[in-house]
Amino acid sequence: MNKYYEKVKGILEQCFQTQQKDILKAAECGAQAVMANKQLFFFGTGHSHMLAEEVYYRAGGLKNIKPILESALMLHEGGTKSTRMERLEDYAAILLDEHKVEAGDVLFIISNSGLNAVPIEMAIGAKARGVKVVALTNLNHSAPAKPRHRSGKKLYEIADIVIDNCGLPGDAAVHLDAIGLSVGPTSTVVGAFIVNAMIVQLVENLIAAGFVPQIYLSANVEEGDEHNAKMIESAAAERQGG
Repeated sequence: MNKYYEKVKGILEQCFQTQQKDILKAAECGAQAVMANKQLFFFGTGHSHMLAEEVYYRAGGLKNIKPILESALMLHEGGTKSTRMERLEDYAAILLDEHKVEAGDVLFIISNSGLNAVPIEMAIGAKARGVKVVALTNLNHSAPAKPRHRSGKKLYEIADIVIDNCGLPGDAAVHLDAIGLSVGPTSTVVGAFIVNAMIVQLVENLIAAGFVPQIYLSANVEEGDEHNAKMIESAAAERQGG
C-alpha cells in the first residue's frame, strides 16, 4: 500500500509539472466551445469509460458535458467482450452519428494504450467532422508500441491536443518480485485529476471571459434537485429551439 501511494504521488507530481501546458490548452479549447454553445464529449473504452462518467452530471459538473457510453465497449457485458469490441474497426462512425458529434464540438478521448481501433477511429472521424480532439493517453506505453490500426497511427499522433497521464507501460505500478507481476494501476486516479483539473480551469476561463457557466450541484444537498432540474429543462428548451 505504501509503495502504491508513493507511486501515485510521484506520477501525479510529474503529470502536474509536465502536462500543465496541454491541460491549459484543453481547458481553453473547451471554454471556446462552451461559449459557442457546443458540446464537450467524453469517450473511453474499457476502464477508461469511467473517466467519461467521472465528469458527467455530478457535483461541480458542466451542463455542456456529454459522455459517449456504449455498453459493449465498457465492462458491463464482460471484460473479454469489451476488449474484442474496442479493437473492432468501423464501429466508431456509428457512435459519432448516434451522438450527433458535429463541427465546433470538442471530443475528449481517454485511452491508456492509444492503440485500439475504436478510440483511433473516433479521433479520425471526429476531426473529419471539424471537431477538436483532446487525447488523454499514456505515452510511455503508446509511443514505443507497434501500431494496431490499419492507418498505422496511434491516438496521440492524431489528436489536436495530447495530455500524458505519465503512467508506466502496462499501467500497473507496483511490481511484486514474489510473483513476478505488477499491481496498482494509476491511469484512473491520475486521469480523474487531469479531467477535473481541466474542467476547473475551463470554468475559470469562462468566468474571466464574462460568461456564466451552468454548473450542476450535488443531488444530495437540499437545493440540488431543484437547481439541476432547472438546468435540464433549460437544456431541453435550447435543443427544441435549435
